[in-house]
Amino acid sequence: MYIRVKVKANARKEEFRQTKEDHFEISVKEKAERNMANKRVIEIISSFFSVPLGKVRIVNGHQSPTKLMIVEM
Repeated sequence: MYIRVKVKANARKEEFRQTKEDHFEISVKEKAERNMANKRVIEIISSFFSVPLGKVRIVNGHQSPTKLMIVEM
């Protein structure tokens, strides 16, 4: 399943919001450097869908706040 995620890195508090069926907005405390924010986003998505971390990947947007991700169910 493909999902779109808009990420705000270096936020004061973590927030997770589903805007549409396959669109999410996530704020993470980690900075957008050394892949820290991306790793935290993958952890949040895998927890939401109850799948292992290895089943969630970023397909497009590694260095962008807007990401296309795949969740293997």
